[in-house]
Amino acid sequence: MAEKAVVVLSGGLDSTTCMGLAREAGYELYPLTFHYGQRHDREVEQARKVAKHFGVKEHRVVDMGFLRQIGGSALTDDKMEVPVPDGSGEEIPSTYVPARNLIFLSLATAYAEVIGAVKVYIGVSAVDYSGYPDCRPEFIRSMEETVRRGTKAGVNGNPIRLEAPLLHLSKGETIREGLRLQVPYHLTTSCYRGDRVACGLCDSCRLRLKGFRDVGAEDPIPYAEQVNRVN
Repeated sequence: MAEKAVVVLSGGLDSTTCMGLAREAGYELYPLTFHYGQRHDREVEQARKVAKHFGVKEHRVVDMGFLRQIGGSALTDDKMEVPVPDGSGEEIPSTYVPARNLIFLSLATAYAEVIGAVKVYIGVSAVDYSGYPDCRPEFIRSMEETVRRGTKAGVNGNPIRLEAPLLHLSKGETIREGLRLQVPYHLTTSCYRGDRVACGLCDSCRLRLKGFRDVGAEDPIPYAEQVNRVN
């Protein structure tokens, strides 16, 4: 019987690539999606489609409206505009959701412990990313140590491992892996604005489009701005 792995599945490109990598590694997949009141909550709809594509036994969607209640991010507070990158070099943009991955990994670990999963996959990258502090190697290392010390599984000598296979990959390298694995990028969404047609202008769209251009491939999702074509 295959070992189990929880995959934090947002419905985006990176987490869908993680689904493919975890499946290739032979794990039985248990995707976990968080509906936290995000502006782009269309990603929850797309996560359901991705999970169905992979034929998983169980896909849980967790309601976490508290993050919208407290706001503090352009992704959860309608009073804040989603920024268009201006090259100013802002280190942590307003699209940062306070402690999001810290919360997600805590809940994913709890779920993994209950179902007996040995790993939790998360699609963070510290290469082509928006500068979020919870996407950095030091955060993942620290969180894995916390998981080891703060769970029954860890104390009993069977710690749940955190897998961040995209951590040191550029967006192009991530996409190359996904294309190799034939993951369903046509089912994913990345745009911070959350429309059915991606804006092509926000930071997430720009990173995604650059990644596809870097590998000489065309992004299969539609864009409002016709910037997505192989040069």
